[in-house]
Amino acid sequence: MFDAVVVEPTQSADSAVIWLHGLGASGHDFEPALPLLGLECATTRFIFPHAPQIPVTVNGGMVMPAWYDIEYMDIDRTIDVRGISQSADRVDAIVEAQMDAGILPNRILLVGFSQGGAVALYAGVRSKEPLAGILALSTYWVGDQDPTLSPGRDPETLPIEIHHGTLDPVVPYVLGEQARDSLSALGYPVTFQAFAMPHSVVPEQLRAIGQWMALRLNSDSPTRSKE
Repeated sequence: MFDAVVVEPTQSADSAVIWLHGLGASGHDFEPALPLLGLECATTRFIFPHAPQIPVTVNGGMVMPAWYDIEYMDIDRTIDVRGISQSADRVDAIVEAQMDAGILPNRILLVGFSQGGAVALYAGVRSKEPLAGILALSTYWVGDQDPTLSPGRDPETLPIEIHHGTLDPVVPYVLGEQARDSLSALGYPVTFQAFAMPHSVVPEQLRAIGQWMALRLNSDSPTRSKE
């Protein structure tokens, strides 16, 4: 499992959000966003994993935090499926650890920005656990390049929310649209929101994220007993 920034709730945790950062960032990247979500999250644990330090080809082989290697940045980029799969394995381990701690899988959300969003989508789609949902921010869908990837559960049971900036110069807006269309074609209930922003997040979006999280976690489900 990765090292992570963990923000504990003020009361006993009965839900968890696993939030993956983008290339070159760290688990601290989205920690300051929590107060801006407008969430009453007294029982939600936030987990912000740190990506491993690896050489990234597109940046001249520089070693930096990355969930997988990137060879080049154009729209038809070839994806490092092996690297994504390995990172998804680690996300699976975090999910399992939360379940072992007594949190039901349908009270666990996967969230990711850019590279982290690609991993969140990949891990969530293949997961056999009934997760509460996936939030994919300014990212793309890599499943089309992995013939071994198959849904872990009925797609209709996994809500996916996608946000993308119309001014994004790093991950073009069309890739967000392609992710929406590909996942919808697979049968996932996908909602899509566009924001007038570059490769970033904005206050309006953070409020929308908080509303989505509240909707997905607004459940009276009890925590799972430890065995």
